[in-house]
Amino acid sequence: MSVRDVRARAVRVRRASVRGVEEAALDWVWAHRDRFALGDDALAADGQVNRTWKPLGELTQVCASVSRSTPPGDPLHTRVSELLDFAWQQTHRGELFPLMQSLEPFATYPLEVYAAFASAGLRHPGYEASAAVVARTRGWRLTEQYPTRRLGVLEAERRSGLPPHGRVPQALDRTWLGGLPEPWTFERAAGYALTHVVFHLTDWGRAARGVPADLADYLLHWLPPWLDTCLDARMWDLSCELLAVAASLPRPLEPAVLDDAWQRVAAAQDTSGAVPEEGAAQDAAGADPGPDPYAFTDCYHSTLMAAFAASLTTARPRDVREGPRPAGRPAGQGAQG
Repeated sequence: MSVRDVRARAVRVRRASVRGVEEAALDWVWAHRDRFALGDDALAADGQVNRTWKPLGELTQVCASVSRSTPPGDPLHTRVSELLDFAWQQTHRGELFPLMQSLEPFATYPLEVYAAFASAGLRHPGYEASAAVVARTRGWRLTEQYPTRRLGVLEAERRSGLPPHGRVPQALDRTWLGGLPEPWTFERAAGYALTHVVFHLTDWGRAARGVPADLADYLLHWLPPWLDTCLDARMWDLSCELLAVAASLPRPLEPAVLDDAWQRVAAAQDTSGAVPEEGAAQDAAGADPGPDPYAFTDCYHSTLMAAFAASLTTARPRDVREGPRPAGRPAGQGAQG
């Protein structure tokens, strides 16, 4: 057997293992889909967005990404398509977005959630027309936001068919990752910020060329030790996001790094398919934890991220070389793949 054959077999084995994580995670999501449903408090003035719209938007974005990464005949494609339809029905097929805008005209989260649906082809022309009016105001352009959030809003505008109110390169330069910081300054908040910068630049893993060459080189060098640190700390949610970043770069990480990381994530995954945000997995020798070993809020996001990262990892041919990448970040060049 040639070296090339050995490497090809290793890739097949890895994909089979990662595919198992993805299938189990989506099984858990499907079984708990009602927990993502919008309640009566979704439009309440004192409603908690992080417990209503945020989980639904995250479900939608992950399912949209998995749908793009799997062929129509794949059972997982059917599963996420059904979940997307479920999520869209929760918004009354988009009718809730104009209502949200009327209640909070300058809140950006409705557009960010809507953009996830729009990326899956689920659109509401009336909302897009009204959002375009608000987006032309000075009040919208001058809303104070963290740099990573600003980048996300620009991408949400683009994906929703609105003219972005700023330029991606300038927004990128103000983020933690965009400044190519000292690697030892990496910590939890910086980790989540950098993963979302890459997600926004690549349209959630769809366009690896959206990552400028200097950032790609920086991440290829420092992502392995950061990932190892998070895995050692049993920060499964952030580890899965970093694995999604790895699968979104123009060039892959070393196979040994990926194999080790996915083995550890698979070991942390519960038999139900749930992946805890952090900490030790349930002790199999202990008392029976029942069908739900973790509270929904303690595992739904990490389980979604496991499915997202696994889908990107299995979909991308690791032995395909990409052409030349952009040398830098020329002014005015966005992240559209």
